[in-house]
Amino acid sequence: MAEVIDSMLDLMRRLPPTRTEENVGSLVGICPEEADELLQSVDQPLQVMVDRATGREYLACDYNRDGESYRSPWSNEYDPPLDDGAVPSSRMRKLEIQANEAFDTYREMYYEGGVSSVYLWDPEDASGGNFAGVVVLKKTMTPASALEPSGSWDSIHVFETVERGRQAHYKLTSTVMLHLITRKGSESDSKVPADKKGTENWKRDGEVSLSGSMTRQTEQDWPLNDASSHISNIGKMIEEMEIKMRNLLQEVYFGKTRDIVYDLRSVDDLEKARRQKELQKELVGFIKR
Repeated sequence: MAEVIDSMLDLMRRLPPTRTEENVGSLVGICPEEADELLQSVDQPLQVMVDRATGREYLACDYNRDGESYRSPWSNEYDPPLDDGAVPSSRMRKLEIQANEAFDTYREMYYEGGVSSVYLWDPEDASGGNFAGVVVLKKTMTPASALEPSGSWDSIHVFETVERGRQAHYKLTSTVMLHLITRKGSESDSKVPADKKGTENWKRDGEVSLSGSMTRQTEQDWPLNDASSHISNIGKMIEEMEIKMRNLLQEVYFGKTRDIVYDLRSVDDLEKARRQKELQKELVGFIKR
């Protein structure tokens, strides 16, 4: 059935990123026997859930899913409840609690809002202090009116840890999913009451939707003093990776989009720009003399 999965993944790469959840659901409906493998292979936007026991928000993803239930990192309980749901070992659970508190601080520093969650597990072939986990972060910008921009940022950082004496080797695979919508419009009536503006009384002039995902991978060795050192080591790697990927998104993707738009439609008078270039050439010629 590998051909079926390959075909579904090939199809997903050609479908709009903004409809990933809908498209995955359709494919699962067509081939339910391949649901688990498909869900593990396709990164989807993270879903925000609320822990019934603590009232705190957490993120639902494939890494804390067991069937149709999701495990909370705060209470270690599943929603909907499961009697035999998979949970980390006591050693992993202790480290998971520390990691969630640490990345909750990281989230507040870099995102000023949003939700973060950390999930750890013992790999089937784990030995000694080796383990794996995922750090997920989500920030959504909700517009106050129909004219304001909206967007979402989803980060998924999957890591594997192999202890080697007083050092640990980390393999990190990071995926960032970005979705932006910008709108331009005007109020149809300047006398519309303030509480009604931006709703049914506005005229939309245009809308631009930009979305996509980026995946990067890195491997590093870090010193290991105790078990809590894993949190700081992984945190440094994720911090560096997120900054690098954000810069790539800004410089490459947005820069390329801006260049294409400028080539299609100039903001300034092209004839005026041509005369300025000619004048610059003349001035350069005089200077060289």
